[in-house]
Amino acid sequence: MLGIVVPVYNESDNIQKLFDAIAKDIHSEMEVRIVYDMDEDTTLPVVEQIKGNYSFPIVCSKNKFGRGALNAIHSGMQDSAGEAVLVMMADLADSLWVVDDMYAKIRDEGYDVVCGSRYMKGGRQHGGPAFKGFLSRMAGTSLHLLSGIPTHDVTNSFKIYRKSFLDTLAIESNGGFEIGMEITVKAYLGGYKVGEVPAEWFDRDGGESHFHMWKWLPHYLKWYFRCLFGKKVRR
Repeated sequence: MLGIVVPVYNESDNIQKLFDAIAKDIHSEMEVRIVYDMDEDTTLPVVEQIKGNYSFPIVCSKNKFGRGALNAIHSGMQDSAGEAVLVMMADLADSLWVVDDMYAKIRDEGYDVVCGSRYMKGGRQHGGPAFKGFLSRMAGTSLHLLSGIPTHDVTNSFKIYRKSFLDTLAIESNGGFEIGMEITVKAYLGGYKVGEVPAEWFDRDGGESHFHMWKWLPHYLKWYFRCLFGKKVRR
């Protein structure tokens, strides 16, 4: 089973559209886990009202590591019952139609991390702040070329992880969405199998983004240089 982890913060405007998109585009056996910080989150009553309309189970679980996106992702990954765990946002930014192909690489081909890549051949980014996109593309493509990490898009949060690999990790991140980069870098340096599939990203059309580029940039740089200069284990 694929466990889908969705951190939320007042996503009442987006959550039904997200569930509709999941039902339309993802055909693997799955569980969707909504991870929230506070009981007053506007997402929760909408989820309770509509979750019975879908064939896949939808579970709401409270963030147990402290407020914020990083802790919500960490909490959801730890609680997921799936063989593999997909992290995705509630804003319909990601191309969900590639999820089955990503999961197949975990299930059938022995990958431990599969990245949805905007910057490999066939991938694409639509909209969003130009400078943020430039930094993300430069980080991903340069790290691929300089370190050999087998993804062009290490900063993207849209990834699937093998749960048994996740369970071996002690998460160090303390900023935000760089947790996905940490896990991918640790997988690569640890000799685990990392891959990618072309994916698309769309600028959000509802709600408010909670990505804080300047606040989190030093945390991304930490893992960039760890990948560049860290010692790689052979398995």
